[in-house]
Formats: sequence, structure tokens, C-alpha cells
Amino acid sequence: MVMKIALIGYGNMGQELGRFIEEQKKHEIASVSFRNMSDSLDKAGIKKADIAIDFTSPEIIEATIKTVARIGIPIVVGTTGWYDKLPKVKKIVEKNKIGLIYGGNFSIGANIFFSVVEHAGMFCSKYSSYDVFGYEIHHTGKKDSPSGTARKLASLIMKNFPTKKTLQTGKLDRKIQSSELHFASIRGGRNPGLHEVIFDSLADEIRLVHYAHGRRGFAEGAIMAAEFIKNKKGLYEFADLFKKRK
Repeated sequence: MVMKIALIGYGNMGQELGRFIEEQKKHEIASVSFRNMSDSLDKAGIKKADIAIDFTSPEIIEATIKTVARIGIPIVVGTTGWYDKLPKVKKIVEKNKIGLIYGGNFSIGANIFFSVVEHAGMFCSKYSSYDVFGYEIHHTGKKDSPSGTARKLASLIMKNFPTKKTLQTGKLDRKIQSSELHFASIRGGRNPGLHEVIFDSLADEIRLVHYAHGRRGFAEGAIMAAEFIKNKKGLYEFADLFKKRK
């Protein structure tokens, strides 16, 4: 069924999403908010939509969710760096009886990668000879560090490596402790997203890499999330969709 989609945010990701919708000709764009930095939220346009998809910034996401929730339509949140506000957002969603789906990475391939890393962690953690660490690279416009994807990967690793108790994401001017997981971030250039996890031992190393060729995969995943959440209520994570496919 055709959905009328309200795009909230029209930066690189919003524009990619707009192009994807127009190319696919399956759904249609009902509204675009923040086409320019000085623009405001298009409440009138959002009211005409079936669903909203947000790719703005963590600074305004809570206020945006409140407004969209009051209008009464479901929302896909692709913005990252705001997860400390999840308890508040959950209350907003429940109070207004809407559906909201969020994710650190809406790439279908990245979510497959999460499962690969999780299973690799399960195996490698059984052998004390293996250590584990990771890093990520993003373009100069990336607004959060570490990325939501990096945090997700780190949580999956720590879930399966009992020896890793704390996450370190910054510069270390000391010897790292065996109980610490180091996941570093690099910002520069135009890289749309690279994440690598390394399992290392004296004998060998296993490298797992996910590299996004562009933003199209994120747009495809955002539409997949929109189709999922349209007639649902409650708070969901994009990863939930992949758990159902196992």
C-alpha cells in the first residue's frame, strides 16, 4: 500500500531518502521539513502523512518526537546520539499511542553484520588466547562519536566476552586493561561508514569489516522500517526486524 511520507531533515541522508522514494515509485513524499537550516517543522504537511522519517540531529530530536507524537502519526528515527533520552521518548510514545522505530544503523547489511559479529564473539570468547577491539571511520559531517553502530557493536561484543567489563572510546595515554574494550573513532573525508572488529591472538587474527558504499542502503532500510511500524504502537528497534527473520 502506498504511504505518504513526511521527511524530517533534508541533509545528505534526507536527500538520499527523497531520491530513493522517487526512484522506487512505491510511496510518495507528503512533506519536507528543514529543507533549509532556517526552516521549521512542517506540522501541516506532517498531518497529511501516514508516517514521518527523521534524519536531523540529536539536539532537536526529542522536541520533534513530541510534536509528531501529538499529531498522532508513527515515526522512524534515523538520527543517532540521543539514546540517553530513550526513557523519556518511551513515555511520549506510550502517552500518545503511536509507533516509533529507531536504530543506530538502518543499513540492512550492517544489521546482518551485527549478527556476524555477535556469533564470532560467542566463538572467540571461548578461547582465552583471543583479544578483541574495533574502530570506525565516518565523514567530516558525522555529528556523534562514537557512532550508534560502533556502540551497538561494542555492546554485542561485551555481551559475549565476559572478560570485557568496560568500554573505552577515547584516547588512552596508558596501558589498556584486559577488562577494557577499546573501540576507536576517526572522523575525516567523505567515508559514509566503515566499521571493523578484530579478534586477535598470538597465532592469528580474524577481521570482520562492514563498509557502506553510500547512503542508499540506509534509505532502503528506513523505508523497510516505515512499512513495519506504520500500523503498530510502541517503541521498537530496527534490529527487532532481523530477530524475527532468524
